[in-house]
Amino acid sequence: MNPHEHLDRIDLKILAALQADGRLPNQKLAEVVALSPTAVLARTQRLTREGYILGYEARLNPLKLGRGMMVFIEVLLDRTTPHVFEQFKAAVQVHEAIMECHMVAGGFDYLLKTRMADMAAYRDFAGNVLWQLPGVRETRTYAVMEEVKNSTRLPL
Repeated sequence: MNPHEHLDRIDLKILAALQADGRLPNQKLAEVVALSPTAVLARTQRLTREGYILGYEARLNPLKLGRGMMVFIEVLLDRTTPHVFEQFKAAVQVHEAIMECHMVAGGFDYLLKTRMADMAAYRDFAGNVLWQLPGVRETRTYAVMEEVKNSTRLPL
């Protein structure tokens, strides 16, 4: 199935423009895609209703907000614990320091993305949060030395 099956050229232009600048006013967006503001608003509302647009948010600078150290963590769960996956998934939802949690195929179960102030903050997080999560048997930590590319934009 073509991922763009239900989208026409103008829908893709709208998505590309909003992905580049989510604060683009409707009037300017209409100029970019060469449609009337009313038609663009209707399309944007449809794209949101159909789940192509999930929402809008500001991208904050983690360095300025005391969260300059990014850490990825591989988590291997103890599969002998009943319902361990559901318990783990529920537990990670409540911890703001865990920015992303992905179940993965391979040699471990979950990959976490976190942002910390520094290594001391990570040690505190590891002892008080990470190793206390349900079913955690083993973790591997990867502190990011240099963020080479960071984008939320999807190729259209």
